[in-house]
Parts: sequence; structure tokens; C-alpha cells
Amino acid sequence: MKTMTCRDLGGPCTLEHRADSADAIIQAQDRHLRDAVKSGDTTHQEARDAMKGRWLHPKKSLDWYNGVKNAFAALPAA
Repeated sequence: MKTMTCRDLGGPCTLEHRADSADAIIQAQDRHLRDAVKSGDTTHQEARDAMKGRWLHPKKSLDWYNGVKNAFAALPAA
């Protein structure tokens, strides 16, 4: 189990996501951003828009995705 924050993934806050894989961390961030914006938190809107763009254009977003995977791999297991 490893931990990354919303900010580590391009968001504005320090909410911690914990998971066993980078993909699970990314999915948790996607849910967090969606829920934050849905509840009216405008500070997360820019990050939500960027995440939506990544899902729509995954080939263009490989640098971000690979960066998250590398950062996740470098983290110590908790």
C-alpha cells in the first residue's frame, strides 16, 4: 500500500489516496476530483478538467501517466 496526495497528482489539496497500484491511485483521484467539483468545490475544477482531458486523449497524456507510475513506484510501501 502506497500513498499519494491530490496535490501529487496535479490537484490543489493534500487529501491522501492509498492503493496498491498507480492505476488505483489515479482512479481514486478521478473520483475525488469528480466528487469535489460536484459538491461545488471550485478549487478542484481545473484539475478535474485536466483529468477529464486525459481520459479523453490517453495517448496525449502518456507523459503524465508514466510520471505518476514512476512516482508511485519510487514511493516506499506503507
